[in-house]
Amino acid sequence: MDFDIPTFWLVVGFAGQALFSARFFVQWIMSEKLKKSVIPVAFWYFSVLGGVTLLAYAIHREDPVFIAGQGLGLLVYARNLWFIWKERQAGQE
Repeated sequence: MDFDIPTFWLVVGFAGQALFSARFFVQWIMSEKLKKSVIPVAFWYFSVLGGVTLLAYAIHREDPVFIAGQGLGLLVYARNLWFIWKERQAGQE
């Protein structure tokens, strides 16, 4: 295992993982508050922020499996935000 990673990239990697993990806490807290399973909009924003940060880290590490996983996931997260945005726009008409 290669532990000779510059500090900057370790910070990027851990920050991305923290952002990505925060989405589950947001979902859990909101579900507990409403007493039902919900996915708040913040879940998708944390998904995008964490996914972009982790993708940058994966590209730096040149890990094709990690790159593919984060890259494809970002498409799903962005699409969900698009649906939310479109729904809100339709509600304002």
